Amino acid sequence: MTKFAWEGKTRGGGSVSGEMEAPSEAFVLAQLRREQIAPLKIRKKGSDLGIRLPWKGEKKVGGKEMAIFTRQFATMIDAGLPLVQCLDILGMQQENPTFKKVILKIKEDVESGSTFADALSKHPMVFNSLFVNLVAAGEVGGMLDTILSRLADYIEKSMKLAKKIKGAMVYPSTILAVAVVVTVVLLVYVIPIFAKMFSDFGQALPGPTQFVLALSDFTRKYFLLVIVFIFLLAAAFKWYYKQETGRRNVDRLLLRLPVVGSLLQRIAVARFSRTLGTMVSSGVPILEGMDIVAKTAGNKIIEEAILKARTSISEGKTIAEPLADSKVFPPMVTQMVAVGEATGALDAMLTKIADFYDDEVDAAVEAMTALLEPILMVFLGVVIGGLVIAMYLPVFKLAGTVG
Repeated sequence: MTKFAWEGKTRGGGSVSGEMEAPSEAFVLAQLRREQIAPLKIRKKGSDLGIRLPWKGEKKVGGKEMAIFTRQFATMIDAGLPLVQCLDILGMQQENPTFKKVILKIKEDVESGSTFADALSKHPMVFNSLFVNLVAAGEVGGMLDTILSRLADYIEKSMKLAKKIKGAMVYPSTILAVAVVVTVVLLVYVIPIFAKMFSDFGQALPGPTQFVLALSDFTRKYFLLVIVFIFLLAAAFKWYYKQETGRRNVDRLLLRLPVVGSLLQRIAVARFSRTLGTMVSSGVPILEGMDIVAKTAGNKIIEEAILKARTSISEGKTIAEPLADSKVFPPMVTQMVAVGEATGALDAMLTKIADFYDDEVDAAVEAMTALLEPILMVFLGVVIGGLVIAMYLPVFKLAGTVG
């Protein structure tokens, strides 16, 4: 028996969590459903620190694989192929062994009489609650091909958004990595050569030079300890961020940061609008949709604002009012949501908001990149240039004395 930790939602919308000993994740999932708990996360309990070794465990299913699977599935269903045959074809052509195993297991469950959505829900690590709920709505409404097409669009646009953000971070990350490597090489290998030369000067060295020599000596003696300290610091931060209070504090700080906070807010609004718009247009109940959307927010403060809006909706209020009160969503967003609710075109309005904020994210990424370039250049000049100048100060001093 394996111990699993789980998180879920009660029928009243409350958050619950716990642990359960079971032979598999599917057993835990079935047990939670019997207790009328909607599972959000199920994971194995372990003694590790959450570090996955590259040779340990099964290969993950990537967003690109999921998008291709969903798009091909929609095309096959639209062409009139039976569900089981679609799963068989997609499973046999899948190169990822983990995904192939999951698809063929879903096919077996469907052949045994299970609904497609229930079969998907047994694999929460591959098919999230958004995917499962949309498929369930498609099965009930008899428009599975349309739902799968919307899901494929959603996954592709979400991947495009993530790619923009990652792409924006490549340049600064590369520059910082190069700066760290160059600095370490200078401190460990180059500056000790100068230290031997300066020991024969017989004069007091300038303050900056003494500081750099001391830093070089410290780096050579305690380099491994510094690396261990950095890893421990990262592990401590990861643990703190997993705590409810820690995540709230960090996410609030991130939203208040100049430039970065504005970018994160736009990303969250784009994701919220795209996800909720897709679910509403697919016939998923608004309260259930808000639960799922909150989990995809990516920021604890925004997640709490969405859940507060969900509570207000359950009390008979509109979506726009609590979103406006939260001060997290821009006024334009709440006004467009209010218009969508009033006209009965909430899904279309949310899609327009998502498209608009996708463009806003593009603009914010470009602005951040343009701002980072001079900052990084100044950083490199100060750090590496400072080291070089500190090493040449005694030479200049000696030349002045001789002159």
